[in-house]
Amino acid sequence: MKAPTRKQKPAKAPKPTRPHMPGYGLPKGTKGLLPWAWAEERLTKSHNYWISTCSPDASPHTMIVWGLWLDDRFYFSTGQKSRKARNLAANPKCVICSDRSHEAVILEGTAALLTDPATRQRFATAYQSKYKWDMSTFSEPVYVVHPRVAFGLYEKNFIGKATRWNFSA
Repeated sequence: MKAPTRKQKPAKAPKPTRPHMPGYGLPKGTKGLLPWAWAEERLTKSHNYWISTCSPDASPHTMIVWGLWLDDRFYFSTGQKSRKARNLAANPKCVICSDRSHEAVILEGTAALLTDPATRQRFATAYQSKYKWDMSTFSEPVYVVHPRVAFGLYEKNFIGKATRWNFSA
């Protein structure tokens, strides 16, 4: 998948629904669901993110990365020979989690190499602003994660606020 070549118009917010969590006693209606803006704020403000990938032998691998929520997608970089990069080359499906588990946002999606120079420059500029780290001459790969589904879990009202957003609907 190719990343956008220019700044995208914000996509229509994904519709919130209840996650399928048998045995947890979640309410049936939509009252209390978290708005997508709640999730985007946490994705934007997180400093560290957890990424989980799967190796070719199906072993899970989880690591911390720095990254950006930009244009309704998650962007991060890693060393070309890292376990994450090797896993994503074999299976691009991954999970990204925000850094505050008491207000968790979990994205499931597919990672692709970022190949568009203009988007990579926008990434480098935003990354510099957030982390004070110059990515403009960084030669390692940058990935863009296209979300398929996301979950929002708010510890203070876990049962009433547990939310699922579907991006393919």
